[in-house]
Amino acid sequence: MNLHALLSARAAERRPVRVGLIGAGKFGSMFLAQAGRMPGLHVVGIADLDPGRARAALARVGWEEARYGARSFGEALSSDTTFVTDDAAALIAADLEVVVEATGHPAAGIRHALACIAHRRHVVMVNVEADVLAGPLLARRAAEAGVVYSMAYGDQPALIAEIVDWARAIGLEVVCAGKGTKYLPAYHASTPDTVWGHYGFTEAQVAAGDFNARMFNSFLDGTKSALEMAAVANATGLVPPEDGLLFPPCGVDDLPQVLRPRAEGGVLERRGTVEVVSSLERDGRPVFRDLRWGVYAVFAAPDEYVRRCFSEYGLKTDASGNYAAMYKPYHLIGLELGISVASVALRGEPTGATRGFGGDVVATAKRDLRAGEVLDGEGGYCVYGRLTSARASLTAGALPIGLAHGVTLRRDVQAGATVRWDDVSFDATDAVIAFRRETEATFSHG
Repeated sequence: MNLHALLSARAAERRPVRVGLIGAGKFGSMFLAQAGRMPGLHVVGIADLDPGRARAALARVGWEEARYGARSFGEALSSDTTFVTDDAAALIAADLEVVVEATGHPAAGIRHALACIAHRRHVVMVNVEADVLAGPLLARRAAEAGVVYSMAYGDQPALIAEIVDWARAIGLEVVCAGKGTKYLPAYHASTPDTVWGHYGFTEAQVAAGDFNARMFNSFLDGTKSALEMAAVANATGLVPPEDGLLFPPCGVDDLPQVLRPRAEGGVLERRGTVEVVSSLERDGRPVFRDLRWGVYAVFAAPDEYVRRCFSEYGLKTDASGNYAAMYKPYHLIGLELGISVASVALRGEPTGATRGFGGDVVATAKRDLRAGEVLDGEGGYCVYGRLTSARASLTAGALPIGLAHGVTLRRDVQAGATVRWDDVSFDATDAVIAFRRETEATFSHG
């Protein structure tokens, strides 16, 4: 509880934490909106494939143009301004302490993380796509290099990991943990053409904001939820459901009732798992007191005394009194990201970290796919991501969603079926594919 004090001390020393941001999309923009208000923090540089977009984002979040007018990293470092570039490699090589990877592109994220590790930069990995694809090996490489590889605070996986850690640290068994979202089964087939209608956004709303149809569609079609729950599983050791997320309709008052084992009247196939709850009933009606924007953990009382304490202090429990939940109703994504930057730089601690390879997200056909089609990846027209255990994914030879982009189908795949490595043509010598294969080989035995 002393991050502000530590940041203030760095400010007083005129030695701010030096940060670089790669990717000035929605998450990056929200971070920038608050970064200038944090004591002891200096955004030295921003790298984006479109520097004009990055400058527009800075203007949109309230930065004065003079603050991002540096003409080089050297000028930025000496003048407390920010240099905007399209050269991520040069940004990583600059005199930084922390790099925030917020591109959302899995292959780019892996390349950037490896470069950060080579230059001894701490990595805050907003890019959950890259983390699920190869995070276990990236985290190991970072540890070997003596730098921190961290989840991004404000994003739901880090907040879920925080609640899980809180519960376990005080000796409670975590039965289930996860988040809320808006979900109906039909959303798995959603495309960038249909996404705004499902969200209820008007054309004017879309035009006025920094909205990305594919990114928003990846949330709606279940891919992002699968990725985030795989990240949580890999950070906490909670086990993913073998057959994918159930997305049960559930409000905050019913978490302990719904998210308990099936043998006790709940929906879980086992204790110690992850799940996402829907803010919509299956007929489309809103769930009462939904958790669409929040995160939760359900935990079990170890004995009668603790069950009585749950009751005495007002926790909502199931009918037995044995299961209770703690939740956070909202998350502020990039607005909270400075917590990660400060924690890794000043404490040397991640805000959630990948520790194993228990969960994976496999490419699943949205419709009947034909041989010769080129897959278009997360949030697109062809596939969505389904959560499963890493063991089941490797046994099936499933194609991870993070690599289901730009590869050509060798054979037809039916709607709802898993796309497998054998179904596509790919370049085995590609560095990112090779790194994923190394991840599989390194962690396939636990």
